[in-house]
Amino acid sequence: MALVSPSLLAADFLHLDRDINMINHSEADWLHLDVMDGSFVPNISFGFPVLEAVSKACTKPLDVHYMIEHPERYIAQTAKLGAMMMNVHYEACVHLHRTIQEIHQAGMKAGVTLNPSTPVSVLEDIIGDVEMVLLMSVNPGFGGQKFIENTIDKVKRLRKMIDEKGCKTLIEVDGGVQGETAPRLVAAGVDVLVSGSYVFGAKDPEAVIRGLRSL
Repeated sequence: MALVSPSLLAADFLHLDRDINMINHSEADWLHLDVMDGSFVPNISFGFPVLEAVSKACTKPLDVHYMIEHPERYIAQTAKLGAMMMNVHYEACVHLHRTIQEIHQAGMKAGVTLNPSTPVSVLEDIIGDVEMVLLMSVNPGFGGQKFIENTIDKVKRLRKMIDEKGCKTLIEVDGGVQGETAPRLVAAGVDVLVSGSYVFGAKDPEAVIRGLRSL
């Protein structure tokens, strides 16, 4: 059974209270929050005023994904939100091990995110120190993109690494996760499915979440 973390990026920002209430009443496991700075990725999403409001309204654990430069600057603020998971990009962290340590010291679980072009081999020396690896199955920065097929093989390579090292690290995938790709991802070894447009664009989002969770 896969964990499901709907992405708030695809919600209706004029009616966030309604959409968060839906998440609260659904079978979703977490709420995925994509924070973009317009520098690391070519888009800006939302910042701490929105994160703080969401944290007060959402009853699900917060899965915060920073697509920003120098994410280590915001560890304390993220912990103050009560976030369960703080995801930072491998490509954005010069001192990744130190950043992971600081996330743990702040009381959160640590996730490392890889862009589509970054091989899983870069995680060889860090995989045992993180609770989760997030593989981007689209280029980060925008929702609604087409799924990158190579992600399936990438998941398999990462699953093999995790199993061989005897780690309990979860694999999360974000981008183009829908009815056709989700079963293939879970079969390849994915533990957590992030889905935005497929969930929030559905006539019955709760049914979609239930379907993803049953995989």
